[in-house]
Amino acid sequence: MKKSPLFVLFVTIFIDMLGFGIIIPILPIFTKELGAQDYQVGLIAMIFPIMNFLFAPFWGTLSDRHGRRPIMLLSIFITGIAYFVFAQANILLILFLSRMLSGIGSANISVAQAYITDVTSPEERTKSLGFLGAAFGIGFIIGPSLGGFLKSISSTGTVDWVGYVASAMCFVNLIMAYFLLPESLTEKKKNLPFNFKVVTGIVTELKKPLVSHLLWINFIFITAFMLMQIACSLMWKEVNGLNEKEIGYVFGFVGVATAIVQGLLVGRMVKWLGEVKMIYYGIFFMAIGLAILPITGNRFFMPFEFIGLALIALANGCLTPGITSLLSKFANPKEVGQVLGVNQSFGSVARAAGMGLSGFLYSFNFHIPFLVGAAMMLTSLFLITAFERKNSTAQG
Repeated sequence: MKKSPLFVLFVTIFIDMLGFGIIIPILPIFTKELGAQDYQVGLIAMIFPIMNFLFAPFWGTLSDRHGRRPIMLLSIFITGIAYFVFAQANILLILFLSRMLSGIGSANISVAQAYITDVTSPEERTKSLGFLGAAFGIGFIIGPSLGGFLKSISSTGTVDWVGYVASAMCFVNLIMAYFLLPESLTEKKKNLPFNFKVVTGIVTELKKPLVSHLLWINFIFITAFMLMQIACSLMWKEVNGLNEKEIGYVFGFVGVATAIVQGLLVGRMVKWLGEVKMIYYGIFFMAIGLAILPITGNRFFMPFEFIGLALIALANGCLTPGITSLLSKFANPKEVGQVLGVNQSFGSVARAAGMGLSGFLYSFNFHIPFLVGAAMMLTSLFLITAFERKNSTAQG
């Protein structure tokens, strides 16, 4: 695979994740500064994954019909506009609109994943997808701390600098993609059914035995991750006394660890273990990491947090590229974009569910979101075991 397309895809996914990570330490606070009630804070947070849910299959199918390149360019442009609108947010309606547009534009991850499947062999695919996972991690390293810093230097106390910097990055990315990103799809499927029936698309894929197991494992993982992410922010502030800037740095550690794992280790791990065993290890790492995180309440809590977060980063490095690679292998070659779009869309439902459920569970006790997430991950062992058994039967 040529380096320039991979680099462009890397930057695109980095900016997508930056858009998600940049608001983690500031969005709840800024939303309340604009006069929001608690339930409105939740609505603002959930609109991003909801729009991802609605538009990921749309972008994926559109790219199968018309090519990856034009869809990537359009989605980058929409994301740039979204951040510019975000910079103007001085009322809740504008903030809501900006997050909605950002969710629409950032639903292009499935197109980037499909691009990689177009230009890599099955043997190279997981490693290349791991590089995209590293882009997730680096975006998450910079996002939370950058968001807090840019808001702190704003003379108006708003998010104008956050939006302007992110928007400028998008348009630089757009120019780079226009000149450096060639079309990867050799056979366009013009007659592929095209509609907004997202639920229908998910139901269709969930009827396919092997694909459905992978989709559900990814759904459980993302839900558990969001349970952790929201609950950690609350726990670190209310139980351990960290401020938003410090919380951003801790989340940055997760990004560093994820980037190292997915950028440097995934390619070696898939050669040693294969995708299925990677998923097994990822499930165990995630469950153990979640169980460790709420060990807190004393001055030595941070070592436990870093151990738990390192395990979660390792789990992410095993699960995300492993699941994506297997999905691309078991999908119809002409419908890879559509299947990966459904996976991203189903994952967006998981993000929204995890966000809403985390606050509800946290209200009872700060331990509960983590323990529920760990239990959910262990149940996914049944799914990967069933996947392995059915795949062996089909091949045998």
